[in-house]
Amino acid sequence: MSATIHPSRREFLRTGAVVTGGLVIAFAVPGARRAVFAEPARGRLPFAPNAFLRVGSDDTVTVLLSHSEMGQGVWTTLPMLIAEELDADWSRMRVEHAPAAPVYAHTAYRMQMTGGSSSTWSEFDRYRQAGALARALLVQAAAQRFGVSPAECRTENGVVIAGSKRERYGALADAAAGLAAPKMVPLKDPKDWKLIGKPTRRLDTPEKITGRATFGIDVRFDGLLTAVVARAPVFGAKVKSFDAAKAKAVPGVRAVVEVPTGVAVLADHFWAAKLGRDALAVEWDLGPGASLDSTALREEFQRLAGTRGTPAGRAGDTGAALKKAAKTVEAEYYVPYLAHAMMEPPNCTVRLGANKCEIWSGTQFQTMDQQLAAKITGLKPEQVEIHTTFLGGGFGRRANPTSDFVTEAVHVAKASGRPVKVVWTREDDIHGGYYRPSYVHRARIGLGADGMPVAWEHTIAGQSITEGTFFEAMTVKNGVDSTSVEGVADSPYLAEIPNHRVELHSPKTPISVLWWRSVGHSHNAFVMESLIDEAAHAAGADPVAYRRKLLAKHPRPLGVLNLAAEKAGWGTPLPEGRARGVAVHESFGSFVSQVAEVSADRGRIRVHRVTCAIDCGIAVNPLMIAAQMESGIAFGLGAVLHSALHLKEGRVQESNFHDYQVLRLDEMPAVEVHIVPSREKSGGVGEPGVPPIAPAVANAVFTLTGQRLRELPLQLPKA
Repeated sequence: MSATIHPSRREFLRTGAVVTGGLVIAFAVPGARRAVFAEPARGRLPFAPNAFLRVGSDDTVTVLLSHSEMGQGVWTTLPMLIAEELDADWSRMRVEHAPAAPVYAHTAYRMQMTGGSSSTWSEFDRYRQAGALARALLVQAAAQRFGVSPAECRTENGVVIAGSKRERYGALADAAAGLAAPKMVPLKDPKDWKLIGKPTRRLDTPEKITGRATFGIDVRFDGLLTAVVARAPVFGAKVKSFDAAKAKAVPGVRAVVEVPTGVAVLADHFWAAKLGRDALAVEWDLGPGASLDSTALREEFQRLAGTRGTPAGRAGDTGAALKKAAKTVEAEYYVPYLAHAMMEPPNCTVRLGANKCEIWSGTQFQTMDQQLAAKITGLKPEQVEIHTTFLGGGFGRRANPTSDFVTEAVHVAKASGRPVKVVWTREDDIHGGYYRPSYVHRARIGLGADGMPVAWEHTIAGQSITEGTFFEAMTVKNGVDSTSVEGVADSPYLAEIPNHRVELHSPKTPISVLWWRSVGHSHNAFVMESLIDEAAHAAGADPVAYRRKLLAKHPRPLGVLNLAAEKAGWGTPLPEGRARGVAVHESFGSFVSQVAEVSADRGRIRVHRVTCAIDCGIAVNPLMIAAQMESGIAFGLGAVLHSALHLKEGRVQESNFHDYQVLRLDEMPAVEVHIVPSREKSGGVGEPGVPPIAPAVANAVFTLTGQRLRELPLQLPKA
């Protein structure tokens, strides 16, 4: 056995009985508020368990997840951890979303949330320990029934076996629930894993393909109204006055109420609410946000990038080293504001009573939603019950420090006195803010006589996504938001360059901004890997060989670089009119390299093939890892080839998928994913597939056309 856990009755693990009979294993977050467990009486649950598994008398094993399933696969990956140590029958595994409660806090972030590609690594030990404890108790119960010692028992596929004697977990669950937890519970040695590391199909697939899965937008119950909100046309605008007469005349409209974000129209169904909103006459006090213009903002960011900023990282004397450089590379890069554009737009259902507020939402931020809803309603947080549904995509938009789409729905329910589901249209979502910020990067690189970098100056200008939020204390140090410079200031390349300087400007604008899938890495990888490619070409070196020299002391990024290059056939001939580009980047504890194969026809860039190598440490479910790499590449390619937001007179010009384009089905390249075998700590996989795709494609376009594209989305002149 590779590890042993020591359960504590009050601080870590605990057993008890359930209403339907069976065994409950509850486990709390180390360092979070202590859960107080009373000795459970028959028919009572232990008080305030964090996350738990339940072994039912019907042989089902139910896992209660404190994380949200939004397509990334935790509905399957986390139960795999429990099933592995429990030796459960995989066909009997069941999963439920947990309610919101302090004891469900993330093991690292101390709040109940899903984000940062952190669900699997944060729960890797905790979920395995719960499975191991349940198995030990079931074995003990079986040993007593068989009249043998626990050492004479073994388990497999939901059954305890001792010689010719066999007993199902379900038949043992009640007896196991009455046993004291053992003092030490061993975990399996990795060589004995039967499930971890094996490609495993998703548990939520049947529900989703049959339509049984409930997303936030699917919530319905008697008496529920649907609301659509007329929101500010520009950032910061306020309602001056409104006339609801025509809106109330629309058949099906039941009420019109003003809320802090605008004017809500409540109706029997969505279409009536939308028509009612369309009929509203609202006069707005536009404020200074009416002058916002994305071209002017870009020019201001360019000006800032040309000046000294707040130091984010430095070593040596870049000025002196640049003067001595044999060759200098200078470049400016730009990325636009981006919307998250989830397939399911924001929505939230609220039923508010005198002593209770119920919320149904596909949310990534249960703790924040609960606390803010309590503040609005005057209730205690524990009186706010959150029902987490499946999420039709998140990408960070549903993990909002202001809980904007949730708090708005609570305000509508409070103002109207009616149960209500607030639904955003696609246009509402695109116009609704909380965008990935726009950034300008300006860099100057000095190369020595051997072509390798001897100096690197790099200035970034763009909005902070955490300033003014509760995350500021964790991410902003000495005026630098780490999410703005991640992947640059901590780049392994800069670690090998004796003279480097990274500086940051974080200008403020009325535009609300937020993390977007892969956060700062989404733009910083594009810039860093493009700049390394520029340096390689300036040195007359092969881009892969050049990176190998710089990464010689960094085995994990070097390993994925070599694997991706090998599997892509780097250096072998391609059909005429095609070229390859490469990139490698670390984010969220994982290392990813991608080689893109592209062509160009009359100004249209076509990506035919992407070869991806990932080192994410222990690979719990290779099938899910491959799916997330494919997903990240598809998501990233939308921003590489199409997506951008533009503001004019304060108004976002794009509105729907016809002008805010994402990747189309016929544009999806063939993707090959290769996973590096590893016993390192697990990293993330939901986001790390996104950052390398932009530079890999841009570098391939340069090789193909000789044109260095330094702005996203990539655009070639049309022939």
